Amino acid sequence: MSEITVVKPKIGAYRRHLLVCTGTRCAEDGQAQALFDSLGDKFKAAGLHEGDLRVKRSRVSCFAACKGGPILCVQPDGIWYYNVTPANMDRIVDEHLVGGRIVEELVFHRGPQCGDGEGDRDGG
Repeated sequence: MSEITVVKPKIGAYRRHLLVCTGTRCAEDGQAQALFDSLGDKFKAAGLHEGDLRVKRSRVSCFAACKGGPILCVQPDGIWYYNVTPANMDRIVDEHLVGGRIVEELVFHRGPQCGDGEGDRDGG
């Protein structure tokens, strides 16, 4: 019996990871996917596509929030944003991802932050 060699995956360094819900229940048809697709250009324009400020993005099929979408989560910050319209995404990029200031009026949940083991335990 031959042994299968599994290659260890490798991901480049990044400062933050945006998880974008692209499920169909919390946003209008195609709205969340269009938001996700726009992020590459937004990150390049803001200098978030390489170096120390690099932001990684991933699609998530469902966060089980199912209202107020599009929804995204910024890790390791543990910040959950709702109603992420194109204009609100521009604010999140400029204020949070570049400037380090959370866009409070768009936050609906906090936690858990990666690595702290704590987070908001309200079940929502």
